[in-house]
Amino acid sequence: MPRERGAFHLSGSDRESTAVLAFLSDPTTHGDPAGHVEIIETHAALVVLVGSKAFKIKKRIKLPFLDFTTFEQRRTALHRELELNRDHAPDIYLGLSTIGRRPDGTLAFDDGDPVDVALVMNRFEQNELLARIAEKGPLPHEICKDLAEMAVRYHREAPVATGVKGAAVMRDTVAALASSLVDAAPASTMSLAEEFARRSREHVERLAPMLDARAVAGLVRRCHADLHLGNIVVRADRVVPFDALEFDERLATIDVWYDLAFLLMDLDVRGDRNAACIVLNAYVAAEPVGGEIDGLAALPLFLATRAAVRALVASENALQKPDAENAEHRARAVSYLTAANAYMTPPKAALVAVGGLSGTGKSTLAAHLAPSIGPAPGALVLRTDVERKRMFNVEETERLAPEYYTEQASDQVYAALYDKAERALAAGHGVIFDGVSAKLEEREKIAAIALRNGALFSGLWLEAPLATQIARVEARRGDASDSDANVVHAQAIRDLGAMTWAPIDAGYTPEHTLEQTKASLAGAGITGRV
Repeated sequence: MPRERGAFHLSGSDRESTAVLAFLSDPTTHGDPAGHVEIIETHAALVVLVGSKAFKIKKRIKLPFLDFTTFEQRRTALHRELELNRDHAPDIYLGLSTIGRRPDGTLAFDDGDPVDVALVMNRFEQNELLARIAEKGPLPHEICKDLAEMAVRYHREAPVATGVKGAAVMRDTVAALASSLVDAAPASTMSLAEEFARRSREHVERLAPMLDARAVAGLVRRCHADLHLGNIVVRADRVVPFDALEFDERLATIDVWYDLAFLLMDLDVRGDRNAACIVLNAYVAAEPVGGEIDGLAALPLFLATRAAVRALVASENALQKPDAENAEHRARAVSYLTAANAYMTPPKAALVAVGGLSGTGKSTLAAHLAPSIGPAPGALVLRTDVERKRMFNVEETERLAPEYYTEQASDQVYAALYDKAERALAAGHGVIFDGVSAKLEEREKIAAIALRNGALFSGLWLEAPLATQIARVEARRGDASDSDANVVHAQAIRDLGAMTWAPIDAGYTPEHTLEQTKASLAGAGITGRV
């Protein structure tokens, strides 16, 4: 979303566009001579904030990926923007208003000969933007879950594209992006832009069969296509997406993972990989359209391409700014291109199994580890407690009756997670397997999955005093686990068989457990970002 600025600079401005801006910026236009007006600018639009309203107009510019030089082009783009966003943000988007020139030469809303058009919106406070909220520190867990649920709803409702080749979509995207980056890049970033061009093309060709298969399966849809933190606002404790890409249907008809990748990349580049990992896991768990786990194979390419898009925007912004402001945007372009190329050289996939009896802190450790395991933005966490609730179609925090905890039911849960772990590792992604894993057979099967897929493996066995385990399970609130003191006592007398997984003393603080785990994982060659 736009950033506030002081002096206003409009590339390609002319008398009429300057007059339109002056008209919208005049408090008397809005019936409040003493009113305060703010102007916000993006690379392709201007938003005038006045009172409770916001008026958005398109810049009269032509860029490699858009053209707003005519009245009809601007009107069409804003009409499409209204159409795309009103259902998802009905309390923000109101309608369109034509700006016309009357016979006396003055400008007015919906009167005279049309010269421009404005999208009229209800104003929201800039501190409600998720980008602003993220500047204050890591996003809260609940906001991350809400983000995932928002993306799930969006993709379930998004129209499926027919007759589209998934590989062709990405092939055209990276080709156009790479060309534009090279054209816009100063000498200092040329090598980075060329590296992105080469690597992205290689990734598309390697993934082409899978990308085409995903399109056939209905996973290429008319998406938001600009889903970063600046286009999401938090209102009444809801995350609300707005400003969906409207100017090119081809750019918005994309794989749903590519759509989500913008949000994941934005969180990650801002330094909140934990938030990105939570969003990823919640999205995959919800299974909104199918193919979520197998699609992880394309995530490095999608993240890289999204970072490169932001690099291009930064480069284009630099071209629109006075020399004094160029350095900031060029530095941003370098940062994004560096991230883009790093995404396409991901670390080797790893499977970390976190086992232990109830109350030993498995899920707490898994959550701490996830952002650091495998490719960005972190490992897929497969938790038996959550899978059991999903399998029997109940909410995560709803308690299940004892018959859902029979040995047969547990075998079904583990079998489902074995399959998911296998597919995630085959896709090159990291996995954390979070379950008691009290049977030797279970532990052996988990290790075999890593071996078959050429992934790094570490099995961790968490141990804590019985009293500590009981205290922890009885203190749980709003958790997927149904374990209680009786379950802990029953587990304590089980024969675990030969234990080859690394013992972790989990009887103290989570930080103490994590420190031991770091050492154990380093010994297994899994260093990551722990």
